[in-house]
Amino acid sequence: MADKIVMNADGTMTVPDDVIIPFIEGDGTGVDIWPAAKLVLDAAAAKHGKSIEWMEVLAGEKAFNETGDWLPQDTIDKFTEYLIGIKGPLTTPIGGGFRSLNVAIRQIMDLYVCLRPVRWFNGVPSPVREPNLVDMVIFRENTEDIYAGLEVESGTPEAKKMMELLHDAFGWEIRADSGIGVKPISKTGSQRLQRAALEYAVRRNRKRVHWVHKGNIMKFTEGAFQKWGYELVREDFSDVAVGWDDCDGDPGDKILVQDAIADIALQQVLTRPAEFDVIATMNLNGDYLSDALAAQVGGIGIAPGANINYVTGHGVFEATHGTAPKYAGQDKVNPSSVLLSGVLMFEHLGWQEAADDIVAAVEKTIGDKVVTYDFARLMDGATEVKCSEFASAIVDRL
Repeated sequence: MADKIVMNADGTMTVPDDVIIPFIEGDGTGVDIWPAAKLVLDAAAAKHGKSIEWMEVLAGEKAFNETGDWLPQDTIDKFTEYLIGIKGPLTTPIGGGFRSLNVAIRQIMDLYVCLRPVRWFNGVPSPVREPNLVDMVIFRENTEDIYAGLEVESGTPEAKKMMELLHDAFGWEIRADSGIGVKPISKTGSQRLQRAALEYAVRRNRKRVHWVHKGNIMKFTEGAFQKWGYELVREDFSDVAVGWDDCDGDPGDKILVQDAIADIALQQVLTRPAEFDVIATMNLNGDYLSDALAAQVGGIGIAPGANINYVTGHGVFEATHGTAPKYAGQDKVNPSSVLLSGVLMFEHLGWQEAADDIVAAVEKTIGDKVVTYDFARLMDGATEVKCSEFASAIVDRL
Protein backbone atom coordinates (compact mmCIF):
# COMPACT_ATOMS: atom_id res chain seq x y z
CA MET A 1 0.00 0.00 0.00
CA ALA A 2 1.36 3.40 -1.00
CA ASP A 3 2.29 5.78 1.78
CA LYS A 4 3.63 9.30 2.23
CA ILE A 5 7.22 10.43 2.75
CA VAL A 6 8.18 11.26 6.33
CA MET A 7 10.75 13.87 7.39
CA ASN A 8 12.64 12.64 10.43
CA ALA A 9 13.88 14.72 13.35
CA ASP A 10 17.50 14.18 12.29
CA GLY A 11 16.88 15.77 8.88
CA THR A 12 16.69 12.52 6.92
CA MET A 13 13.66 11.35 4.94
CA THR A 14 11.94 7.98 5.13
CA VAL A 15 10.74 7.17 1.63
CA PRO A 16 8.53 4.09 1.18
CA ASP A 17 9.06 1.89 -1.87
CA ASP A 18 5.44 2.57 -2.80
CA VAL A 19 5.09 6.32 -2.40
CA ILE A 20 2.31 8.88 -2.91
CA ILE A 21 3.38 11.95 -4.89
CA PRO A 22 1.08 14.87 -5.81
CA PHE A 23 1.35 16.25 -9.35
CA ILE A 24 0.05 19.17 -11.39
CA GLU A 25 -0.46 18.26 -15.04
CA GLY A 26 0.20 21.82 -16.19
CA ASP A 27 -1.42 24.17 -18.69
CA GLY A 28 -0.97 24.15 -22.45
CA THR A 29 1.36 21.34 -23.46
CA GLY A 30 1.15 19.88 -19.97
CA VAL A 31 -1.50 17.54 -21.38
CA ASP A 32 1.21 16.05 -23.63
CA ILE A 33 4.43 16.21 -21.67
CA TRP A 34 3.15 15.06 -18.29
CA PRO A 35 1.82 11.65 -19.49
CA ALA A 36 5.08 11.13 -21.40
CA ALA A 37 7.21 11.92 -18.35
CA LYS A 38 5.01 9.79 -16.11
CA LEU A 39 5.47 6.79 -18.42
CA VAL A 40 9.25 6.95 -18.05
CA LEU A 41 9.25 7.72 -14.32
CA ASP A 42 6.94 4.77 -13.61
CA ALA A 43 9.04 2.42 -15.73
CA ALA A 44 12.31 3.44 -14.09
CA ALA A 45 10.82 3.14 -10.60
CA ALA A 46 9.40 -0.32 -11.38
CA LYS A 47 12.77 -1.50 -12.64
CA HIS A 48 14.12 -0.96 -9.13
CA GLY A 49 11.16 -2.42 -7.23
CA LYS A 50 9.45 0.87 -6.49
CA SER A 51 6.15 2.44 -7.48
CA ILE A 52 4.40 5.80 -7.35
CA GLU A 53 0.74 6.48 -6.63
CA TRP A 54 0.18 9.76 -8.42
CA MET A 55 -2.23 12.18 -6.74
CA GLU A 56 -3.49 14.96 -9.01
CA VAL A 57 -3.76 18.44 -7.51
CA LEU A 58 -4.83 21.54 -9.38
CA ALA A 59 -3.29 24.87 -10.32
CA GLY A 60 -3.51 27.20 -13.29
CA GLU A 61 -6.25 27.15 -15.91
CA LYS A 62 -7.54 23.70 -14.99
CA ALA A 63 -7.88 24.76 -11.36
CA PHE A 64 -9.63 28.02 -12.30
CA ASN A 65 -12.09 26.24 -14.59
CA GLU A 66 -12.95 23.64 -11.94
CA THR A 67 -12.77 25.66 -8.73
CA GLY A 68 -12.66 29.36 -9.64
CA ASP A 69 -9.25 29.61 -7.96
CA TRP A 70 -5.94 29.71 -9.83
CA LEU A 71 -4.05 28.16 -6.91
CA PRO A 72 -6.39 26.33 -4.50
CA GLN A 73 -5.30 26.06 -0.90
CA ASP A 74 -5.79 22.30 -1.15
CA THR A 75 -2.89 22.13 -3.61
CA ILE A 76 -0.53 23.87 -1.21
CA ASP A 77 -1.82 21.66 1.62
CA LYS A 78 -1.17 18.48 -0.36
CA PHE A 79 2.34 19.55 -1.40
CA THR A 80 3.04 20.41 2.23
CA GLU A 81 1.61 17.19 3.66
CA TYR A 82 3.28 14.84 1.17
CA LEU A 83 6.59 16.81 1.13
CA ILE A 84 7.28 16.27 -2.58
CA GLY A 85 5.43 17.27 -5.74
CA ILE A 86 6.01 17.67 -9.46
CA LYS A 87 4.37 20.00 -11.95
CA GLY A 88 4.10 20.92 -15.59
CA PRO A 89 4.17 24.53 -16.85
CA LEU A 90 1.57 27.01 -15.59
CA THR A 91 0.12 30.09 -17.27
CA THR A 92 1.41 33.50 -16.20
CA PRO A 93 0.10 36.58 -18.04
CA ILE A 94 2.45 39.47 -18.82
CA GLY A 95 1.67 42.98 -17.61
CA GLY A 96 -1.41 42.28 -15.54
CA GLY A 97 -3.64 39.73 -13.86
CA PHE A 98 -2.40 37.38 -11.14
CA ARG A 99 1.24 37.10 -10.17
CA SER A 100 3.21 34.05 -11.26
CA LEU A 101 1.78 30.85 -9.84
CA ASN A 102 5.26 29.32 -9.94
CA VAL A 103 6.62 32.14 -7.78
CA ALA A 104 3.60 31.93 -5.47
CA ILE A 105 4.15 28.21 -4.78
CA ARG A 106 7.83 28.80 -4.06
CA GLN A 107 7.21 31.66 -1.67
CA ILE A 108 4.18 30.21 0.14
CA MET A 109 6.10 26.99 0.84
CA ASP A 110 9.41 28.79 1.48
CA LEU A 111 11.17 26.71 -1.17
CA TYR A 112 14.24 28.89 -0.98
CA VAL A 113 16.46 27.03 -3.48
CA CYS A 114 15.70 26.97 -7.18
CA LEU A 115 17.99 24.17 -8.33
CA ARG A 116 18.87 24.25 -12.03
CA PRO A 117 21.49 21.72 -13.19
CA VAL A 118 22.66 22.41 -16.75
CA ARG A 119 24.54 19.80 -18.75
CA TRP A 120 24.80 18.69 -22.36
CA PHE A 121 23.48 15.39 -23.65
CA ASN A 122 25.59 13.90 -26.41
CA GLY A 123 23.96 14.57 -29.76
CA VAL A 124 21.72 17.48 -28.72
CA PRO A 125 22.01 20.36 -31.21
CA SER A 126 23.78 23.37 -29.70
CA PRO A 127 24.72 26.85 -30.92
CA VAL A 128 28.17 26.61 -29.31
CA ARG A 129 31.21 24.63 -30.42
CA GLU A 130 31.92 22.79 -27.18
CA PRO A 131 28.65 22.30 -25.28
CA ASN A 132 30.25 19.29 -23.58
CA LEU A 133 32.16 21.76 -21.38
CA VAL A 134 28.92 22.97 -19.80
CA ASP A 135 28.26 21.08 -16.58
CA MET A 136 27.02 23.52 -13.98
CA VAL A 137 24.50 23.59 -11.16
CA ILE A 138 22.73 26.86 -10.40
CA PHE A 139 21.46 27.59 -6.89
CA ARG A 140 19.07 30.50 -7.39
CA GLU A 141 17.58 32.17 -4.31
CA ASN A 142 13.81 31.90 -4.56
CA THR A 143 12.25 34.13 -1.92
CA GLU A 144 13.95 37.54 -1.98
CA ASP A 145 15.35 40.09 -4.45
CA ILE A 146 12.92 41.91 -6.74
CA TYR A 147 10.88 38.70 -7.09
CA ALA A 148 9.64 39.28 -3.54
CA GLY A 149 6.84 41.28 -5.20
CA LEU A 150 7.26 44.39 -3.06
CA GLU A 151 6.11 46.87 -5.69
CA VAL A 152 3.85 49.87 -6.08
CA GLU A 153 2.38 50.93 -9.42
CA SER A 154 3.21 54.19 -11.14
CA GLY A 155 0.62 56.91 -10.61
CA THR A 156 -1.05 55.30 -7.60
CA PRO A 157 -1.48 56.80 -4.12
CA GLU A 158 0.82 54.03 -2.85
CA ALA A 159 3.59 55.14 -5.22
CA LYS A 160 3.17 58.76 -4.15
CA LYS A 161 3.32 57.76 -0.48
CA MET A 162 6.45 55.69 -1.07
CA MET A 163 8.16 58.60 -2.84
CA GLU A 164 7.29 60.95 0.01
CA LEU A 165 8.59 58.48 2.60
CA LEU A 166 11.87 58.03 0.74
CA HIS A 167 12.27 61.75 0.23
CA ASP A 168 11.58 62.58 3.85
CA ALA A 169 13.73 59.79 5.27
CA PHE A 170 16.70 59.79 2.86
CA GLY A 171 16.35 62.80 0.60
CA TRP A 172 15.92 60.54 -2.43
CA GLU A 173 14.41 62.19 -5.49
CA ILE A 174 12.40 59.76 -7.64
CA ARG A 175 10.60 60.72 -10.86
CA ALA A 176 6.92 61.28 -10.17
CA ASP A 177 5.79 58.82 -12.85
CA SER A 178 7.84 55.92 -11.50
CA GLY A 179 6.77 52.53 -10.35
CA ILE A 180 8.85 51.47 -7.36
CA GLY A 181 10.11 48.06 -6.26
CA VAL A 182 11.95 47.03 -3.10
CA LYS A 183 14.87 44.61 -3.33
CA PRO A 184 15.39 42.79 0.00
CA ILE A 185 18.53 40.67 0.39
CA SER A 186 18.97 39.24 3.89
CA LYS A 187 21.86 37.49 5.56
CA THR A 188 19.46 34.69 6.53
CA GLY A 189 18.20 34.18 2.99
CA SER A 190 21.65 34.47 1.45
CA GLN A 191 23.47 32.11 3.77
CA ARG A 192 20.86 29.35 3.75
CA LEU A 193 21.11 29.32 -0.05
CA GLN A 194 24.91 29.44 0.05
CA ARG A 195 24.99 26.67 2.66
CA ALA A 196 22.87 24.48 0.39
CA ALA A 197 25.24 25.14 -2.53
CA LEU A 198 28.33 24.32 -0.46
CA GLU A 199 26.79 21.15 0.97
CA TYR A 200 25.80 20.07 -2.55
CA ALA A 201 29.37 20.66 -3.77
CA VAL A 202 30.70 18.51 -0.91
CA ARG A 203 28.18 15.68 -1.54
CA ARG A 204 28.75 15.65 -5.29
CA ASN A 205 32.53 16.11 -5.19
CA ARG A 206 32.33 19.38 -7.08
CA LYS A 207 35.51 21.47 -7.13
CA ARG A 208 34.39 25.08 -7.43
CA VAL A 209 31.62 27.32 -6.09
CA HIS A 210 30.98 30.81 -7.44
CA TRP A 211 28.94 33.59 -5.83
CA VAL A 212 27.52 35.55 -8.78
CA HIS A 213 26.43 39.09 -7.90
CA LYS A 214 26.35 42.74 -8.97
CA GLY A 215 27.90 43.94 -5.74
CA ASN A 216 30.10 46.50 -7.44
CA ILE A 217 26.95 48.61 -7.97
CA MET A 218 24.41 47.30 -5.43
CA LYS A 219 26.83 47.25 -2.54
CA PHE A 220 24.45 46.72 0.36
CA THR A 221 22.32 43.98 -1.23
CA GLU A 222 24.27 41.98 -3.80
CA GLY A 223 27.59 43.10 -2.32
CA ALA A 224 26.40 41.87 1.06
CA PHE A 225 25.46 38.52 -0.54
CA GLN A 226 29.08 38.11 -1.64
CA LYS A 227 30.46 39.14 1.75
CA TRP A 228 28.11 36.83 3.68
CA GLY A 229 29.06 33.93 1.41
CA TYR A 230 32.75 34.24 2.20
CA GLU A 231 31.95 34.62 5.91
CA LEU A 232 30.00 31.35 5.79
CA VAL A 233 32.94 29.55 4.18
CA ARG A 234 35.33 30.75 6.89
CA GLU A 235 32.98 30.07 9.79
CA ASP A 236 31.33 26.76 8.86
CA PHE A 237 33.13 25.17 5.90
CA SER A 238 36.84 25.88 6.45
CA ASP A 239 37.59 22.15 6.67
CA VAL A 240 36.29 21.46 3.15
CA ALA A 241 36.31 24.81 1.30
CA VAL A 242 38.38 27.97 1.04
CA GLY A 243 37.82 31.40 -0.47
CA TRP A 244 40.03 32.71 -3.27
CA ASP A 245 41.54 35.49 -1.16
CA ASP A 246 42.36 33.07 1.64
CA CYS A 247 44.42 30.66 -0.46
CA ASP A 248 46.13 32.76 -3.16
CA GLY A 249 44.28 30.77 -5.78
CA ASP A 250 45.60 27.39 -4.62
CA PRO A 251 42.89 25.55 -2.64
CA GLY A 252 44.80 22.28 -2.33
CA ASP A 253 42.24 19.50 -1.94
CA LYS A 254 39.49 21.87 -0.77
CA ILE A 255 36.62 23.33 -2.78
CA LEU A 256 37.62 26.70 -4.21
CA VAL A 257 35.05 29.44 -3.57
CA GLN A 258 35.18 32.50 -5.83
CA ASP A 259 32.86 35.28 -6.90
CA ALA A 260 32.07 36.87 -10.24
CA ILE A 261 30.25 40.05 -11.23
CA ALA A 262 26.99 39.02 -12.91
CA ASP A 263 27.59 40.64 -16.31
CA ILE A 264 31.08 39.17 -16.54
CA ALA A 265 29.79 35.77 -15.40
CA LEU A 266 27.21 35.76 -18.20
CA GLN A 267 30.08 36.28 -20.64
CA GLN A 268 32.44 33.76 -19.08
CA VAL A 269 29.96 30.88 -18.82
CA LEU A 270 29.89 31.16 -22.60
CA THR A 271 33.58 31.71 -23.29
CA ARG A 272 35.12 29.72 -20.38
CA PRO A 273 32.42 27.28 -19.21
CA ALA A 274 34.85 24.68 -17.86
CA GLU A 275 35.82 27.13 -15.09
CA PHE A 276 32.33 27.07 -13.56
CA ASP A 277 30.88 24.25 -11.50
CA VAL A 278 28.37 25.20 -8.76
CA ILE A 279 26.94 28.73 -8.86
CA ALA A 280 24.93 30.43 -6.11
CA THR A 281 23.21 33.70 -6.88
CA MET A 282 20.16 35.83 -6.23
CA ASN A 283 16.77 35.53 -7.85
CA LEU A 284 16.98 37.74 -10.91
CA ASN A 285 20.60 36.87 -11.74
CA GLY A 286 19.71 33.20 -11.43
CA ASP A 287 16.76 33.57 -13.78
CA TYR A 288 18.91 35.06 -16.51
CA LEU A 289 21.88 32.80 -15.92
CA SER A 290 20.04 29.48 -15.88
CA ASP A 291 18.15 30.19 -19.11
CA ALA A 292 21.27 31.51 -20.87
CA LEU A 293 23.12 28.34 -19.90
CA ALA A 294 20.22 26.17 -21.06
CA ALA A 295 20.52 27.77 -24.50
CA GLN A 296 24.08 26.45 -24.75
CA VAL A 297 22.98 22.85 -24.26
CA GLY A 298 19.82 22.70 -26.36
CA GLY A 299 17.35 25.10 -24.80
CA ILE A 300 14.99 25.16 -21.84
CA GLY A 301 13.00 22.32 -23.40
CA ILE A 302 15.65 19.99 -21.95
CA ALA A 303 16.40 21.97 -18.77
CA PRO A 304 15.11 20.59 -15.45
CA GLY A 305 14.26 22.58 -12.34
CA ALA A 306 13.54 22.00 -8.68
CA ASN A 307 12.40 24.20 -5.82
CA ILE A 308 13.58 22.85 -2.50
CA ASN A 309 13.65 23.64 1.20
CA TYR A 310 16.54 21.50 2.43
CA VAL A 311 15.59 22.07 6.08
CA THR A 312 11.99 20.82 5.90
CA GLY A 313 12.57 18.40 3.01
CA HIS A 314 9.84 19.95 0.87
CA GLY A 315 10.39 20.07 -2.87
CA VAL A 316 8.37 20.91 -5.97
CA PHE A 317 9.99 19.79 -9.22
CA GLU A 318 8.94 21.52 -12.40
CA ALA A 319 9.26 22.01 -16.12
CA THR A 320 11.23 25.21 -16.63
CA HIS A 321 9.63 26.30 -19.91
CA GLY A 322 6.31 27.96 -20.72
CA THR A 323 2.96 26.44 -21.62
CA ALA A 324 3.19 26.82 -25.45
CA PRO A 325 -0.62 26.63 -25.81
CA LYS A 326 -0.54 26.60 -29.61
CA TYR A 327 1.04 23.14 -29.45
CA ALA A 328 -1.25 21.76 -26.73
CA GLY A 329 -2.80 18.40 -27.52
CA GLN A 330 -0.66 17.84 -30.63
CA ASP A 331 1.60 15.21 -28.98
CA LYS A 332 4.50 17.14 -30.44
CA VAL A 333 6.71 18.90 -27.92
CA ASN A 334 9.76 17.65 -26.07
CA PRO A 335 8.91 16.28 -22.59
CA SER A 336 12.54 16.30 -21.39
CA SER A 337 12.28 19.29 -19.05
CA VAL A 338 9.57 17.79 -16.85
CA LEU A 339 11.07 14.31 -17.20
CA LEU A 340 14.53 15.43 -16.09
CA SER A 341 12.89 17.38 -13.27
CA GLY A 342 11.51 13.98 -12.26
CA VAL A 343 15.09 12.74 -12.26
CA LEU A 344 15.95 15.49 -9.76
CA MET A 345 12.95 14.37 -7.72
CA PHE A 346 14.19 10.77 -7.70
CA GLU A 347 17.61 11.98 -6.56
CA HIS A 348 15.98 13.96 -3.75
CA LEU A 349 14.12 10.80 -2.70
CA GLY A 350 17.34 8.79 -2.71
CA TRP A 351 16.32 6.77 -5.78
CA GLN A 352 19.68 7.41 -7.43
CA GLU A 353 19.86 4.22 -9.51
CA ALA A 354 16.47 4.90 -11.11
CA ALA A 355 17.52 8.50 -11.75
CA ASP A 356 20.78 7.40 -13.37
CA ASP A 357 18.95 4.90 -15.56
CA ILE A 358 16.65 7.60 -16.93
CA VAL A 359 19.57 9.92 -17.74
CA ALA A 360 21.40 7.10 -19.53
CA ALA A 361 18.27 6.14 -21.49
CA VAL A 362 17.59 9.75 -22.51
CA GLU A 363 21.17 10.12 -23.69
CA LYS A 364 20.99 6.85 -25.63
CA THR A 365 17.72 7.83 -27.28
CA ILE A 366 19.06 11.21 -28.38
CA GLY A 367 22.34 9.59 -29.42
CA ASP A 368 20.32 7.27 -31.68
CA LYS A 369 18.77 10.43 -33.18
CA VAL A 370 15.26 9.47 -32.11
CA VAL A 371 13.99 12.92 -31.13
CA THR A 372 11.04 15.28 -31.12
CA TYR A 373 10.63 17.98 -33.75
CA ASP A 374 12.64 20.67 -31.92
CA PHE A 375 15.82 18.60 -32.20
CA ALA A 376 14.96 16.77 -35.42
CA ARG A 377 14.90 19.98 -37.45
CA LEU A 378 18.48 20.73 -36.34
CA MET A 379 19.97 17.24 -36.76
CA ASP A 380 21.05 15.37 -39.88
CA GLY A 381 19.53 11.91 -40.26
CA ALA A 382 17.19 12.21 -37.28
CA THR A 383 14.02 10.20 -36.82
CA GLU A 384 11.33 12.66 -35.74
CA VAL A 385 8.86 11.17 -33.26
CA LYS A 386 5.89 12.38 -31.27
CA CYS A 387 6.14 13.34 -27.62
CA SER A 388 4.60 10.03 -26.52
CA GLU A 389 6.80 8.06 -28.94
CA PHE A 390 9.92 9.75 -27.55
CA ALA A 391 8.90 8.63 -24.06
CA SER A 392 8.34 5.07 -25.29
CA ALA A 393 11.74 5.09 -26.96
CA ILE A 394 13.34 6.10 -23.66
CA VAL A 395 11.51 3.29 -21.85
CA ASP A 396 12.77 0.82 -24.44
CA ARG A 397 16.33 1.85 -23.55
CA LEU A 398 15.96 1.75 -19.76
